[in-house]
Amino acid sequence: MLKKFFLTFLIVFLLQSCSKKELDFESTDEKVNPYTLYKEAFSAYEKGNYYFADKKFSEAELNFEKVELAAKSAIMASYSLYGINLYSRALDNLERYLKKYPGDKYVMYAHYLIAIIHYEQISDEKKDLQPLIDAGVKIDFFIKKYPDSDYSLDLKFKKDLIFNQLAAKELYVAKYYINTQKWVPAISRLKIIVKDYDKTIFIEEALHRLVEIHYYLGLEDEAKKYAKILGYNYNSSEWFEQSYKVLNRDYKLAKKIEPRKNDESFFKKILKKIK
Repeated sequence: MLKKFFLTFLIVFLLQSCSKKELDFESTDEKVNPYTLYKEAFSAYEKGNYYFADKKFSEAELNFEKVELAAKSAIMASYSLYGINLYSRALDNLERYLKKYPGDKYVMYAHYLIAIIHYEQISDEKKDLQPLIDAGVKIDFFIKKYPDSDYSLDLKFKKDLIFNQLAAKELYVAKYYINTQKWVPAISRLKIIVKDYDKTIFIEEALHRLVEIHYYLGLEDEAKKYAKILGYNYNSSEWFEQSYKVLNRDYKLAKKIEPRKNDESFFKKILKKIK
């Protein structure tokens, strides 16, 4: 599986930043020569043998006398562990690196990899919420500490995706309460989406569900209140039509017009113009 562009660029940068002079080995015993170990690790990394690369980078770290090279070996060992999805070990190694080499020039990249690892452990909305929270915390930390870096732009995009996942989680739980007719907790969850996740794609359905529940409970004024919010902001959406149907039983939902099979998609037409 191909890794993301930023990580690929980052690893290439790290590998290339060692000068040839630094990687020459003439003065130490070959059995524990850190430069030899580093070269072996580098070769293994290039071939995708991340397990062996981690082992050799770790050995090189222990044998380097130059702190900057030991630090570099440590962070490359972390990237190797990340390459084979050993996330817990990679995180432990990165935390150790940050404590041991707090002044190293690659600290920013370590924080970026920590954020990425947490992000990649996010599962769907039916699973544990904690990875979402952890990823959000790490991403916020990086964006605040390194606001002008290219990596912050990447993480800002991922933060938006996390927000959508958090909203999806709230909606999933709300639907569970609706199915079990537990109206109070269902309303509470839906209001969280309206209050905290109004910029996500789930806001329309959340408003519609509030219309449905309040109407079912006989609270028509409340139902109309949420219908007005939905109509004012999303009056051309499917969810607005569904809410309108709840309040106006005689209203017939418009049928969707399916495109003919031989119709070209919008994007295909654009691509033809670009070619």
